Amino acid sequence: MNMGDDLYREIILENYKSKKNRGALESPAFHQEGVNPSCGDDIELYIKSDGERITDVSFDGMGCSICLASANMLCEAIRGMKVDEAERLIDGVKGMLTRNEVPDFPDGAEDLEAIQGVANYPVRVKCALLSWNTLNQILEEIRGESA
Repeated sequence: MNMGDDLYREIILENYKSKKNRGALESPAFHQEGVNPSCGDDIELYIKSDGERITDVSFDGMGCSICLASANMLCEAIRGMKVDEAERLIDGVKGMLTRNEVPDFPDGAEDLEAIQGVANYPVRVKCALLSWNTLNQILEEIRGESA
């Protein structure tokens, strides 16, 4: 194991333990639940949006460390982003985990690279992507309302 692996594990553990983004938002504009029945992960995302930007985001639920760490990283990364920027970020995360693409994350989202190692464990990729797939469903709702 090299120093980079230790750093990535530390970032994942830190995000897993973090309570900063946990809990339901009061009066969210959008709410969606994502479930991974194969491993028991269950995530709920709460988003406030002005139609163009994600003004606030939180999550709640239960799951493995990869799932909850990824959800926390998602919240940190997308808060304040425009909807189209969040869509590109979803594509970047999915590309990193499913197609071994080299990520080019925007400033403030670099911690997402810590979950890159999950790509080596195909059964855990669904855990890491659960919150991102749930976010995608919400973004579809946001696009539908602003159309």
